[in-house]
Amino acid sequence: MQRKDILELRKRFTKGHTTFTNLSGCYINSEKKIISKFNEFFLNLEEDEMFKYLEIAKKVLSGNMGNNVLKLDFPLDNDFSNKRQNSLMRLKKSELKDSELLDEFYKLIIDNYDYDGNYLILFFHDAYDIMTKTKDRQNLDDSIEVFEYVLCAICPVSLSDAGLTYIEEEDKIKSRIRDWVVDPPSNGFVFPAFVDRSSDVNSLIYYTRKPKDPHPELMEEVLGCKSKYTTVIEKETFQSIVQGSLDLDEEEANLVFMDVQDNLNSMVEEYKAMYEDTDQDPIRLSEDNIREVLEESGVPEESTTKIENSYSEVFQGEPPLAEGLLDKKILKESQQVQKERNLMKQLNVLENKLEEILPKNIDNKIVLNVSPVKASNIKIKAIDGQEYILVPVNEDDETIINGEHKFNN
Repeated sequence: MQRKDILELRKRFTKGHTTFTNLSGCYINSEKKIISKFNEFFLNLEEDEMFKYLEIAKKVLSGNMGNNVLKLDFPLDNDFSNKRQNSLMRLKKSELKDSELLDEFYKLIIDNYDYDGNYLILFFHDAYDIMTKTKDRQNLDDSIEVFEYVLCAICPVSLSDAGLTYIEEEDKIKSRIRDWVVDPPSNGFVFPAFVDRSSDVNSLIYYTRKPKDPHPELMEEVLGCKSKYTTVIEKETFQSIVQGSLDLDEEEANLVFMDVQDNLNSMVEEYKAMYEDTDQDPIRLSEDNIREVLEESGVPEESTTKIENSYSEVFQGEPPLAEGLLDKKILKESQQVQKERNLMKQLNVLENKLEEILPKNIDNKIVLNVSPVKASNIKIKAIDGQEYILVPVNEDDETIINGEHKFNN
C-alpha cells in the first residue's frame, strides 16, 4: 500500500467529488448503551452537515504511513476463510441498507472497544469508478474497475467546556449551555484496502490517531486481523530489547545504543544509495542483519544472542523497516557525544606532546586545565627563540593561575 493510493481516495472526500451513497451511525454513552441510531442517504444531508462528515472521513485516511495508517491482512481459518472478512463483505454489498448487519457491527465494537467515554460510530458506503490514467496522471474515460468499499470512523463525543457567552435576546452575559460535541475520529478503517489503484479484499486500511495507543483490540476482536505495531511502538520496543539485554548501567547502555543507532543509520543509507533508482522495497531489520549491526556496535556475544532471541519473539513474521527504528533525537545526541570524544582525543594528544616537550628532571611544570573547546585552539609557538604556549582568552573569560583568580579586565 502506497501513500499515493491513500491520497487518491482522500481527494474525493469533497462535496464536488464525493460519491458516498449512504451514511449510518450509532451514538453510545459511557455505560456502553446505545442512545441513538440513524441511516441516511448521504447526498440528502444539509450542506454544513455534509462538510463535517466529509472532514471526519478524511481523517480516517490521514497521518503518517506506518504510524497512523496501517495495512492489516486477514489471516485464514482452516477452511481458508475469515469470519470477520466475510461479514465485512456482506456489509459492503448491502450498501449499509441491512440494519441487522449494522447492528452486529455496532455490538461488536461496543463489546470490544476499550474506551470509557461517549462515542459515535459512523459507516460510509462508496462506489468509486476508477478511470485509467496517462503517464502524466491525467484521467481518461476508460474505467478500470468500480472500487466499492465501506469506511468506518469511531469518534469520541465530549462535553464542551464551561464558559460565559453573550445572550443577544436578553442583552446579557450568561453561562453558556454545554453541548456534546463530536470530536475527530480516534480510530477507523476502510474495507477493502485500496492497493495499486485496485481493491484488495484480503486486507484493510486501519487508522489510529494515537500511534502509542492503536487499540489492538479493534484490530483483533472486531476486524479479525492480527494486531500490528505502529512505527512508534516498534522503535520503543527495539530500544527496550537492546538496552534490557545489556549487562551495563543505564549510562553505558545508552552509549551502546547510540552506537547501534549510528550503525543502523549507516546500513539504511548504504542500502538507499545502492537501490536509489530502483523499485526495491525499503530494507527491513531481519535476524541476519541485526547481528551485523550489533557486532559492529561492539555488543558482546552473550548480549547479542539475547537480543536476537527477544527480537525474533517480539517481531514474529515480517520484521520492521530498519528506517522506522531510527530515533532522530538519539542520532543527534550521538553526534554530540562523538564531537566530545574527538575533542578529548585531541586534548590527550596535546597533553602527550606537552609531556614530551617539558623536561622530565625538573620540578617546574606547567599544568593547563581548560575546556575541550579551548583545548582545540591552544598552540605552541616560538617567539624570539623562546617557546610559548598560546591560549586564546576572551574578555569575559576567568583565569586561575596557581589558585589565584585572574580576570582579563
